[in-house]
Amino acid sequence: MTGTILNTAAILIGGFLGLRFGKLLKEKSRETIVIGLGLFTIAISISMFLESNNSLIVLGGLLIGGLLGEGLKIEDRVNRLGERLEARFNQKSGSGPKGNFVRGFMTSAVLFCTGPMAILGAIQDGLTGDFQLLAIKSVMDGFAAFALASTLGPGVLFSALVVFLYQGIFSVLAVQLQGAMTPEMIAELTATGGIILVGMAISSLLEIKPVRAGNFLPSLVISPLIVYLLTLIS
Repeated sequence: MTGTILNTAAILIGGFLGLRFGKLLKEKSRETIVIGLGLFTIAISISMFLESNNSLIVLGGLLIGGLLGEGLKIEDRVNRLGERLEARFNQKSGSGPKGNFVRGFMTSAVLFCTGPMAILGAIQDGLTGDFQLLAIKSVMDGFAAFALASTLGPGVLFSALVVFLYQGIFSVLAVQLQGAMTPEMIAELTATGGIILVGMAISSLLEIKPVRAGNFLPSLVISPLIVYLLTLIS
């Protein structure tokens, strides 16, 4: 859990510094930083997708997972959670444009949780106590939180709770997952996560087209499950 705590602290510190000093940056500078993050996210997403050994598995995982996500209304539920937090925060502080809290919360939560470092780093931390991967992720997330908080507001800080719970669960269950997750399953999970990241970057960072990226999160379970089922068949 050491790496998860470090990662959570980095997001909180980066987000706090972004809220306090991010406004010192000109608006165009902040926009450029967010766009840079969006472009970098797409580049990372492509490299993640290229780890796939069978792109059809990723496609199947996305379609099935997306339908499950739509049925469960995951993005709507997360949005409502963010709106409740926004209402409480704005009631106490009286600051922050309405809508930025939800956008910051959703963007940060998906960005910080979706990717191989979050899952593999948490598993490695839980099994061996080696949190090197999460230490690297912490540096990246800290800078990202600074840039996002300066533009999207305090919702970024609350995403740290999601990161703590998400990575903490994987760390606690690492021993059980060790025997279940094969390299092939992790590869397809990583590739699927890359596609979801592209959707998030297009929607929230680059603001090209709205994408309900949160509804695709079940795909992170479906894609490895397809690999497992195919292994049983063969």
